[in-house]
Order: sequence, then structure tokens, then C-alpha cells
Amino acid sequence: MSTALRTLRLDQGGSDLLVLLPGAYMRPEDFVAAGFFSRAETRQPGLDLCAVDLDLERISGGEALPAVHRDILAPARRDYRRVWLGGISLGGLLALCQAADQPDSIDGLCLLAPYPGSRLTTNAIQVAGGIDAWQATPEQLSDPEFRVWHWLKTPPSLPAFIGHGRDDRFAAGMQQLAERFPEACRHTVPGGHDWPAWQRLWDDFLAAGHFSA
Repeated sequence: MSTALRTLRLDQGGSDLLVLLPGAYMRPEDFVAAGFFSRAETRQPGLDLCAVDLDLERISGGEALPAVHRDILAPARRDYRRVWLGGISLGGLLALCQAADQPDSIDGLCLLAPYPGSRLTTNAIQVAGGIDAWQATPEQLSDPEFRVWHWLKTPPSLPAFIGHGRDDRFAAGMQQLAERFPEACRHTVPGGHDWPAWQRLWDDFLAAGHFSA
């Protein structure tokens, strides 16, 4: 029997929940230390947060997202008006994987510097002439990264916020991801693949008005 996921929560009695997935080697406490919870308390008092602890072994073994769905998303769908899923870096890619495989499990996406996938994935799509020209093979569709890009061939219709630092080392791939979403969803800020940039993006997300009563 799998172990239940460890989480840190900000419960404000809100009607909306945002589930935050961590980047590699991050813990839920990092979101708190970076001020994500305190900023939400000040700027979005009707929004509850749930930061999830996902270790790399669980992620690489394919157990992470089924556990997130079972332990967090499915129960939350019964208790909240809307459930958003988000994450930083690898967590953003995982959020996209969930949206691609089970789009009805969430109501929106908050993607902060989402990792665009390995070079094997992005290069294969580039060699094919870009995402619009690329036709996924059955073998590729067995890989969650390729399934994300296949899902993005049709621009997503669910509400979303996607942003990255302009000097992020993965900025080129992140921009390609962002271009699959409507222009109003896309945000860039000064900075790289680091907390100062992610904090600026978080402030922009909270100011975007997605959770106004």
C-alpha cells in the first residue's frame, strides 16, 4: 500500500484550492520560506493552498501523479468550487502531465518556469519541424513528456498562468510551451531559474484576478 503524500496547507476557508507541486529537490517548506503562503493570505484571502512533498524516486517511478490525484485532487473536487494545479520547474511539467492525461481533474493551471522536458523530447519535436508539424508515434505517446506536447498541439482552453524569468536557462523551451496558451496567459519577469523570479511570478499570478469572488 502506498504511503500518503505529505503536504503543507494554507486553509483560509476558501472556495478555491491551488495545489502546488515542487521542483526537483524542493520541499513544501520552500514555498512557505519564499513567502508564497503569506502573500496569498494578504492578496487572495479566498484561496486555499496545498504544497505537496514529492521525492524524485516517486516521480521517476511514475507514482507521483496517481498519488496526487488519489490523495488530493479527487477529494478536493468534492470540497471546492474550483481546483487549480500548479508547480515550479519540474513541478510545472508534472502539472502539465496531469492536465494532458486527466484534463477533467483540474480547473486551471499555474505554471512557474515549467520545465519543457528533456532534450530528447524537445529535439525530436524540433527535428520534425515543430509542434504543429510533428506527428507523435505510438512509442512517443507512451512517454509522459511527449504526451504533454501532443496535448498542446490543440491550445488548451482551461484558465492558465504560465511564466518564466527572461534569463532562465530553459527560457527557449518555456517560451515554446507558453506560446501554446493564449497571449493573456503568458508572463515574463526579470531573472533566471531561481526564487526571486518565481516570487515575482507568484505576485503576478495572485494579482491576475483568477480567484476574485
